Amino acid sequence: MVVEIPPSNIEASFLLESLRKGIRIDGRGIYDYRTLKIACGPTYGLVEVQLGQTRVLARVSCEVTRPFPDRPSEGIVQFNAELSSLAAPGFDSGGKPSVQEVAVVRMLERVVRQSRAIDTEALCILSGEKVWAVRVDLHFLDHGGNLIDAASIATITALRHFKRPDVTVDGEEAIIHDVRERNPVPLSVHHTPICVSFGFFDTAGDLALLDPSLLEEQVQIASYTITLNSHREICALNKAGGAPLSAEQIQRCTQIALAKVDEISDKIQEALKNSAAA
Repeated sequence: MVVEIPPSNIEASFLLESLRKGIRIDGRGIYDYRTLKIACGPTYGLVEVQLGQTRVLARVSCEVTRPFPDRPSEGIVQFNAELSSLAAPGFDSGGKPSVQEVAVVRMLERVVRQSRAIDTEALCILSGEKVWAVRVDLHFLDHGGNLIDAASIATITALRHFKRPDVTVDGEEAIIHDVRERNPVPLSVHHTPICVSFGFFDTAGDLALLDPSLLEEQVQIASYTITLNSHREICALNKAGGAPLSAEQIQRCTQIALAKVDEISDKIQEALKNSAAA
């Protein structure tokens, strides 16, 4: 059960009036991200991302399982999100998944799995018999707004940081080697999709901003998330609420997102490089 405390009328009015003047109450520009920090853990596939006051911990694990009957030569990639009372007092862990948790998981499935960011065929060990099932668990430690963007950055960084045990196939037998015997193998990642979210505060769609904070999310009437990679390809689009956006508004958001994706990709690469050098 989720019990969120909405902002007061005075807070909402002050925020909207400030935005009309081009001012955000946290001092950022209209199209500025909050400070982004990415830290790779000591074990493969463990990554913590901090986006302003939003913190998320991503952990990647894998196990050998049977493939789906309709995809006998493809591995499995699964996602799980947990938003507990540790992140925000209005959330209750252990119960039915909240709307936010379901939204994050569905978006990641579109962003990573449906965009073919991970080569699932490379996860096959024995066709129709054994494949790798890769699982990404997201634990939100602090909820300061814009969970989608923080989750996407943590997920793709953790997948690129993760390494699975090496496997030797001898006929119909598969031998999984301990990481102490053989060097583990990184996942085959085709591209790095990154979500960039905008918030809209009027029905015309003219009053918009990038990377909404928790308060801004509570006041906004619509959200628009565009997922791009470093190849400047659109991987997914998602809009919730509000009036339809015009072609000009979508084009403006796309151009802003392209610049932000380049910056975030560089930070991901730097974090992975620092982890490899440690």
